[in-house]
Amino acid sequence: MNRVIAIANQKGGVGKTTTAVNLAASLAATRRRVLLIDLDPQGNATMGSGVEKTQLTLSSCEVLLGEAELAAALVTLEHGGYTLLPANQDLTAAEVRLLALPIGREIKLRQALQPKRNDFDVILIDCPPALNMLTVNALVAADSVLIPMQCEYYALEGLSALLSTVEQIRLAANPALCIEGVLRTMFDPRNNLANEVSAQLITHFADKVFRTVIPRNIRLAEAPSFGKPALFHDRESRGALAYLALAGEMIRREEEQNGIVRLTPATAATTSPATSGPGPSGDPPATNSTAPGAEHAGTGNGSAGNGVAAAGGTPAEGGGTAAESARVHEDTSR
Repeated sequence: MNRVIAIANQKGGVGKTTTAVNLAASLAATRRRVLLIDLDPQGNATMGSGVEKTQLTLSSCEVLLGEAELAAALVTLEHGGYTLLPANQDLTAAEVRLLALPIGREIKLRQALQPKRNDFDVILIDCPPALNMLTVNALVAADSVLIPMQCEYYALEGLSALLSTVEQIRLAANPALCIEGVLRTMFDPRNNLANEVSAQLITHFADKVFRTVIPRNIRLAEAPSFGKPALFHDRESRGALAYLALAGEMIRREEEQNGIVRLTPATAATTSPATSGPGPSGDPPATNSTAPGAEHAGTGNGSAGNGVAAAGGTPAEGGGTAAESARVHEDTSR
């Protein structure tokens, strides 16, 4: 993939850090090299990845200010399978010092990433809940922006401000910056307001809205207290399966953009001659609806209660495997 994706929304509590940590783990489960950059002074992504933020000697603060090389500050995680650039409250002081610079303050992160960018397939940046200089650095360094948001009207207002900032960054410093997608988080299909806002998002953003929806899930909420992504805390939970499904959807989108077509078993059956036994190539390729890396997540419980209803209000269907269970997180209302 070799992309830098900023996970941003100036409204707090919409699931930015949860998305950053769990998407990093899910992409790493597909055997991609993933770097997660914590750019929030609260250091929640750092703590959620099992790194004690008060014990850091080098962090994203020193990297941003040019006081340390990126490679020296990286931490390889025991749980998660990805690499982390940690952060703590020192980032607040770093932002103040960046604001005092006469020129080049908005490109510090891009410059710091340049030597190591090709060492990773995906770089995710967890942005702070504000449109400040740290967020601007993330947007200038990124190829695209992933926007997590709750389906509430206050979140819609915040989204318009973020899109305005993205457009300004595109015009001033990063012409290639685009919207990776809008991710509906903490979604409850029983809530009429959530369904109404979801419908508005689809109307305005069309295919930019991910079909995968992230449900409200206690395992996602409690996983950070154990210092693990949900995939390593409870691999059969709805939250873990939802982020596996999101990783699969992002990969499929990129493959479609690059003209890569994967055959489903149904397609393979219609395009291959009928035989009484398996073909020479063995089993057919995995279906598009299977989240890559789901084999790392074990098996689901096979019950409908393990899923979340589709955003259009359709009851979820259970699956026998984790990959099949992941399908229930897809919005089939379109």
